[in-house]
Amino acid sequence: MPAFPIANRTKRVLLGLIGSPIAHSAAPAMHEAAARAAGLALHYHLIDIAGAKEADLAVILDGVRRLGFSGLNITFPYKEAVIPLLDALSPDAAAMGAVNTIVVRDGLLTGYNTDASGFATAYRALKRRDGDAPVAIIGTGGVGKAIGFALASCGVRTLRLFDLDPAKSAALAAQLGQHATVEIATSVEAAVSDAAGIVNGTPIGMLPNRDTPVPAGLLDKSQWVADAVYHPLWTPLLKAAQSAGATVMTGRELSINQAIDAFALFTGQAPSHSAIAQAFDETLAAQEATHRAA
Repeated sequence: MPAFPIANRTKRVLLGLIGSPIAHSAAPAMHEAAARAAGLALHYHLIDIAGAKEADLAVILDGVRRLGFSGLNITFPYKEAVIPLLDALSPDAAAMGAVNTIVVRDGLLTGYNTDASGFATAYRALKRRDGDAPVAIIGTGGVGKAIGFALASCGVRTLRLFDLDPAKSAALAAQLGQHATVEIATSVEAAVSDAAGIVNGTPIGMLPNRDTPVPAGLLDKSQWVADAVYHPLWTPLLKAAQSAGATVMTGRELSINQAIDAFALFTGQAPSHSAIAQAFDETLAAQEATHRAA
């Protein structure tokens, strides 16, 4: 991650998240906890807006410039939609065409993708050696793009893509073509057959939805299975994968790692991993307790 000047400790750092639905987001707790550990005053604001068009996003981003924000996170469904509205992109974000982090400096908005760096960190922790064995990515929108680039950067040589919109899979295949062998599957069954790993890059399984993008009968104990969803942490997909004996990666790892990288971009300081992880865990524990009581 590029270094930026350390934020003025007497100045309140203002951050936000644009997406929908985001009431469940752990981002405010993670970034505010990291700031406290670093001795910074920071407020993180949720900007929950459904169905925003480009003109709507342009108004919001203009406000961000004027109101003194240090940066924003971007989540579903706007990781691709914000790109034409930015002043610059990091090389990685430009290559994948998706942004989850925007840094504001001197009125200029620069887009980055810490989903990719965060997922790469999480994948390396699995200590897998998948080599030429295909890894299936279900869903090739903003987070699916980041995951594809992350896996390619970690040495995964064959990626198999499936999306209900074949044009999205084809577009990502073209982007990844220089980095890995890419196969486009015409069904979930074809995508996960003999795959070494499976990653859910769709919102399927995020509460209140209780579906799974991959039927349980298609999972195998030899596989690793990851989910970008963390609300709930144990999605129907991951529960089925665990029952099948597969290695499981919850959305916790991606969420924490991308927040660590984003905080460093926003403030110029490396945050406390333990502070961010604890805030994430406490947020999800509180949500789970509320869900059980409902």
